[in-house]
Amino acid sequence: MDQATNITDASQTQRQMRAVFSSAAIHRVQLRHFILFDVLPALGTLAAVASLPWLPVHPIDIVLFLALWLVTGLGLTVGYHRYFSHRAFATSKPVAGLLLVLGLMAARGPMVSWVAMHRRHHELSDRDGDMHSPNLHGDTLTGRLRGFIHAHLTWMIRHDYPNVARYVPDLLRERDLMRLNRSYYFWVVFGLALPALIGGLVQWSWAGALTGFLWGGVVRIFVVEQTMSLINSICHLMGAQTFTGEDHSRNNVWLGFVTWGEAHHNNHHAFSNSAAFGLRWYELDPGFWFIRSLGVLGLVWDIKLPQEAKIASKLRLKA
Repeated sequence: MDQATNITDASQTQRQMRAVFSSAAIHRVQLRHFILFDVLPALGTLAAVASLPWLPVHPIDIVLFLALWLVTGLGLTVGYHRYFSHRAFATSKPVAGLLLVLGLMAARGPMVSWVAMHRRHHELSDRDGDMHSPNLHGDTLTGRLRGFIHAHLTWMIRHDYPNVARYVPDLLRERDLMRLNRSYYFWVVFGLALPALIGGLVQWSWAGALTGFLWGGVVRIFVVEQTMSLINSICHLMGAQTFTGEDHSRNNVWLGFVTWGEAHHNNHHAFSNSAAFGLRWYELDPGFWFIRSLGVLGLVWDIKLPQEAKIASKLRLKA
């Protein structure tokens, strides 16, 4: 009886636990992060483009951009999103640590914060409390535009911060991951320094280091940020709703490949624990291809996928 009472008390405490925090100190941190990793990369991208007549792009810059865009994007979609947020597969501590590092290098925030915000997004998708919904600003053209700008960009300037003790207690218990998570700024800087070092060595010049830094570092951070923001904005405003649901999540097949599979967003909201976001052959999903490859190598297992009967039961009936 005592054990049952303790379980009940713990459950009640969980329900009553404060969902979000808001303070001037939190908002200062959010504004600083926005300036550092959203505003400055945008300005740096403009500078990289403007400097092309004097600092032309070298083939190694293109390689660095594509390679780091891919691996940091996989760190977000496979690591932050499918593994840490939804536990869509199981893996070892070393692989989880590598996925975490790649996600940290993307400069989209510490993993614990990202996961807490994402789990709250699923809890309240397109309802009051969803911090980056584009659908809470009215149905007029002006309201839609304001909603798009909010979801794509300005929500990051200032928002309620989810209580990590409520939303990510499973992650807080993993001490090794928490130590890595606290080194967020180190890995962001590493992700900027690495392409600068490689570019400088390959071209054996300071100009090579600068273009490597710009294209493999700054521009890559900007493009990754824009790519992920499309999921908040476009994929909650336009596209196909294949499955029934209470939110406005949409699939945009044309964005599937360049978003590492994230743009099959209605699929994801219908089956949030699925390792695959693309559920049909034409829904390209590089994130799932990567998970499958790791599975073939024995590096991940217990890969979760929805059964065909479950998929059929949620299909939206067409008129």
